[in-house]
Amino acid sequence: MMIVGLWRTGRYSPLVVFLLNSLLPLIRPSNAGNQNIPRLQLSHAELKSRNSSAVFWDGGERGAYQALLLDEDRGWLLVGGRDHIYMLNSDSFTQPARKIHWPAGQEHIERCKYAGKNLLMDCANYVRLLQPFNKTHVYVCGTGAFHPQCTYIDLGHNLEKPTFRLLNQVGESGRGKCPFSPQEPFTARLTDGDLYAGTSVDFMGTNAAIFRTSVHSSNQHYIRTEAYQDHWLNEPEFVGSYSIPDTHSLDDDKVYFFFKETAVESNQLDKRIYSRVARVCKNDIGGKLSLINRWSTFLKARLVCSVPGPGGMDTHFDELEDIFLLETKDSQNPVIYGVFSTSSSVFRGSAVCIYSMASIRAAFNGPFAHKESPDYRWMEYKGRIPYPRPGTCPSETYDPLHKSTRDFPDDVVSFMRTHQLMWEPVMPIHRRPVFTRINAPYRLKKLVVDRVDAEDGQYDVLHLGTDDGRVLKVVSVPKENWETEEILLEELNVFKTQTPILNMVLSTKRQVLFVSSDEGVVQLPVQRCELYGKACVDCCLARDPYCAWDGSSCTNYFPSNKRRARRQDVRYGDPWSQCQDMRDGSENAELKTVYAVETNSTFLECIPLSPQATIKWIIQPNHSQTSKELVPGEENLIHMQRGLLLQHLSSANAGLYLCVAYEHTFSRTLARYEVHVIPKNHIARAQFQNRNDGSVNVQRRSQIITIMTNTIYQEQRKLASALRHAFLGIK
Repeated sequence: MMIVGLWRTGRYSPLVVFLLNSLLPLIRPSNAGNQNIPRLQLSHAELKSRNSSAVFWDGGERGAYQALLLDEDRGWLLVGGRDHIYMLNSDSFTQPARKIHWPAGQEHIERCKYAGKNLLMDCANYVRLLQPFNKTHVYVCGTGAFHPQCTYIDLGHNLEKPTFRLLNQVGESGRGKCPFSPQEPFTARLTDGDLYAGTSVDFMGTNAAIFRTSVHSSNQHYIRTEAYQDHWLNEPEFVGSYSIPDTHSLDDDKVYFFFKETAVESNQLDKRIYSRVARVCKNDIGGKLSLINRWSTFLKARLVCSVPGPGGMDTHFDELEDIFLLETKDSQNPVIYGVFSTSSSVFRGSAVCIYSMASIRAAFNGPFAHKESPDYRWMEYKGRIPYPRPGTCPSETYDPLHKSTRDFPDDVVSFMRTHQLMWEPVMPIHRRPVFTRINAPYRLKKLVVDRVDAEDGQYDVLHLGTDDGRVLKVVSVPKENWETEEILLEELNVFKTQTPILNMVLSTKRQVLFVSSDEGVVQLPVQRCELYGKACVDCCLARDPYCAWDGSSCTNYFPSNKRRARRQDVRYGDPWSQCQDMRDGSENAELKTVYAVETNSTFLECIPLSPQATIKWIIQPNHSQTSKELVPGEENLIHMQRGLLLQHLSSANAGLYLCVAYEHTFSRTLARYEVHVIPKNHIARAQFQNRNDGSVNVQRRSQIITIMTNTIYQEQRKLASALRHAFLGIK
């Protein structure tokens, strides 16, 4: 679409008039700066041109780079793909990748095909699990063409060049450890020689459970949740799992699972999806006479992520997409970050909520949910709770009579068969999300969090992956009253095509983010400081914990005990306290003269240096000593993303115009215009005299008219450019 038909007389064509009247109101920017607009927005091509990303893709082996395992010390990244396992150098993707070919057995491929599965998309060995077993081996599982299998990768003792080979090509059964399908959501965590997994154990994917199996011995004993019991698990989709100690006693260690499922406690006519956190004791071995080979300490609670609304009408983000455990100095109290999306048909949105282990434990130590019979509603259980409290880990230290779960009394085991659900939900810190994206063209799907040491404190930086191949960088800034401010720093299109992000791993040692999709794996530095600007002001206003002003440029910030002139203010973004020579820049902005004809229009261009800045226009009318701010919505003014449009000009519009950008407490003048409004009768009179006066006067007046006409035409071209940017979304 092009803006055409601009007349050199200073008038606009009917097409432009129509566009101005009908479409411009839809593209007027807000008068307030928007922290939800990314400060940097880069396409895949721009990332490559700046050498700010590197892509690994095994030609001819497209798809399903889902499993990632990073070894910070050795400097390698293991990648699970389709029929292959890759070892990449985490310092540089330019070095050749090593790979292991691990296909599914031919008989399993044939069986998969005859069962009606897609031969190309389903009937292959998709590597879904990579877990460290010890210093020399990695436990690996794949779908095996809907016949899951597991084995070990031998890395050897050579730190410089690992062995990198499979111990056994055939391996062992992966049932209860790895899903059958390459698309099925699942989670697994290898700890203390046992694999805790949330997955299905059948070809159709209908029998889903939380399993524990041993991987370090020939003993294939397992323990699981009860099958086909909706109050245990109801069509779950597993998201994540972590081993978290509860106390200093190893007997209290638990594994926490995060998933979403169809809620049994919701109205049966209104099928709702709820997010859950569940836990089991590591020393749970099931019951003696009942719950044999079944968890006898399994409990679950609802995870709530919602925006409070009037009258208790909260906006809920019910579907958990990803979970991230941010470790702290206290191993018993990590911080839990979750990404959620809406299941609503009314609007599309995503949110990030934070949870404390204290609130999670409080829910599990609270009242149980109870349902008397199928015809009754769920309610808080008011009856007697047996001893030891259901969900408690057995410990000889606490009670010599209960050395294991098989020693639990019958009333405890009986209670646990029907009371897995807790009554109180787990609420997020501050009881609201820390970051939301509403009606965006994407959904947030993946999350990693980096706790960064900056000059003025610690900040959590969120790296968020979307379902269309973008990576967002958000910094969480603590404010008063325990609230936080979330600043969207970057929005990057890391892949050539729009493809969902499948996994993300952060290397804090190298300050690099690894992002995988069906298109490959991208190595992405966490900072692009030089793109914020070439001045101390721009670097400081960005409020990026990874970046600081070193006296000459905006560069990567590294905490150090050495005193250096590093300028950074993440909390307030105040250049006045950090940067020298802090004049507002009005004298540096070039004064441009603009001629415009009365009753016509003119455009004053002003492009903000940051999309997060608020632009205000100040006018000092001719023959006046005072200035005033031009308010959006005034009769003949249209505030646009790239400037100010003055319509139906009159002599009152003549004067000095200043375009001022505001961010936080800082302001700077970006443009200055001296606008002259020429009465229409002067143009006609000049043209008449031009035809009748002497040659000298004719030449002088012709020059003046030419200058004014060219100036008007240039402003029209700027307006046309602004319209193209607004309508086509050109940055």
